[in-house]
Amino acid sequence: MFKDQARPTTGGEALLMALKACGIDYLFANAGTDFPPIIEGLARLSEDRAPTPITVPHETAGMAMAHGHWLVTGRPQAVMVHVNVGLANAVMGVINAASDNVPVFVLSGRTPLTETGRKGGRMTPIQYGQEMYDQTSLVRDMVKFDYELRYPEQADSVTKRAAALMTSAPEGPVYMSLPKEPLTEDLADSFVPAPMPASARPASPDADAIRTLAAWIADAKMPVVLCQRGDPEGRLSALLSRSADVFGLAVAEPFSIRNVLASDDPALLGYNPKAATAQADLVIVLDSGVPWIEAVSAPGKDTRVVHIGPDPLFRRMPVRGYRTDLAITADPAVALDTLLALAPDPSASTRRGAVHATVAAARDGKVAPDAGGDGPMTAEWMSACVSEVMDDNAVAFSELGLLLSHMKLKGPNRVFSNVHAGGLGWAMPAALGAQLADRDRLVIACVGDGSYMFANPVACHQIAEALGLPILTIVKNNAMWNAVRRSVVKGYPDGAAIRQNCIPLTSLEPLPDFTQIAKASRAHAERINHGEDLPGALRRAIEVIRTERRQVLLDLSVAASDEF
Repeated sequence: MFKDQARPTTGGEALLMALKACGIDYLFANAGTDFPPIIEGLARLSEDRAPTPITVPHETAGMAMAHGHWLVTGRPQAVMVHVNVGLANAVMGVINAASDNVPVFVLSGRTPLTETGRKGGRMTPIQYGQEMYDQTSLVRDMVKFDYELRYPEQADSVTKRAAALMTSAPEGPVYMSLPKEPLTEDLADSFVPAPMPASARPASPDADAIRTLAAWIADAKMPVVLCQRGDPEGRLSALLSRSADVFGLAVAEPFSIRNVLASDDPALLGYNPKAATAQADLVIVLDSGVPWIEAVSAPGKDTRVVHIGPDPLFRRMPVRGYRTDLAITADPAVALDTLLALAPDPSASTRRGAVHATVAAARDGKVAPDAGGDGPMTAEWMSACVSEVMDDNAVAFSELGLLLSHMKLKGPNRVFSNVHAGGLGWAMPAALGAQLADRDRLVIACVGDGSYMFANPVACHQIAEALGLPILTIVKNNAMWNAVRRSVVKGYPDGAAIRQNCIPLTSLEPLPDFTQIAKASRAHAERINHGEDLPGALRRAIEVIRTERRQVLLDLSVAASDEF
């Protein structure tokens, strides 16, 4: 009887309708006792007036699903969690989203403000125990905007303002705290929804700065672009490839977060920052927070360095001392489009030939990956095999897993790697969010064994089964935190720890049987011990996904490496 109502009657309904009006399709929710006005609103409103609710049995999964959904669609989603305890679990996901400028609308309940006299007041002991003086302090350092709702009508106007800020460059998560009383309270008869504010348009570069950049390119023999992420639509990829061809630029993707160029682009030097900066006499950094490691791979002292991005100096990073000879505030795609409007200098064709020759020589010298013989397979072989089964639409989420240098990526946004914030457990639920956006796409999560456990795999497999999301999860299993082991080996090559049979605080043995965890949610699961068996296992996995629409887990025995 309520499904056709045209206007909200409570603060909770106003919130839901405002989220939907802002283009938010899904509300990933881990519910608590503060949710009744939201649940009642979902029951009362028709499906076209509120986001589709998605039950997620752990908050980190909800955050990563919203993150992954945006990466493949460019459409931000909302996550709602239970008061301070739920928000505490969600914080890692907020850190990841903020690190990569991914817009996620984060909502949490807030224990009721009042003890008596108002609808929605306190009724349980936890509503005393969960109160904080400043609940928002848990996320304030990471979000672009935060607010605690005071009145029911603000559920409309403040939500719309937050959404506009979330999707304005540099994009990022926003947060609203929701006491139960304003969600429960009735709206006045005079309530009128607020107008929808427009997101800020992408910044255009200063014309003089672009002319300076063009002049510096003309002076350079080997100008190198460093770029570690693009946009979900792939605009930057197309413009970067064209700019590289027209102006004779080389491109490298160090510490890639979202791959930008296809593997066979003639300008792509690869993914090693040290190799790229060693030969550069001009470095152009496109919206990359960590373009190189200052201690080991900084450009030469005579190399000019240009930073371009919505926030080219990355204000959110307290310490970031990269040399900056020219900083251009602009959307990277708009900046390249503006550069392309200028005529290339006469030496561009000579530079282009030198770049293409350097790239070709590097590719000709690449050694084919080794399967690993009778022992565990190599990470290089695993990456090459995964690449071979990825069709033109497939995407992979990699968390300490795939090596882009050993893959044949057909275009931009084929591999999404863990963000530099390092909040582990991200890739598997992010893959679920991408699969939710397109149920027919092959979506792969390739994770280390430690990352798999961080992902709360019981929750993730349950989500995959409950929502019918047939992702392929690949566990790169070496029974240790290899990144920690590598750090010890490099930091103390002659130390006491390396001489021990097992470096302290790195082993994960005895590991549980990951296949049994997946099978508990009716997944198809296999353990693969030898590299030569991987291609067949991948073919079987994709057949199960395509014909049975079931999730698959492959647990791979992979050798530990001092490089990856």
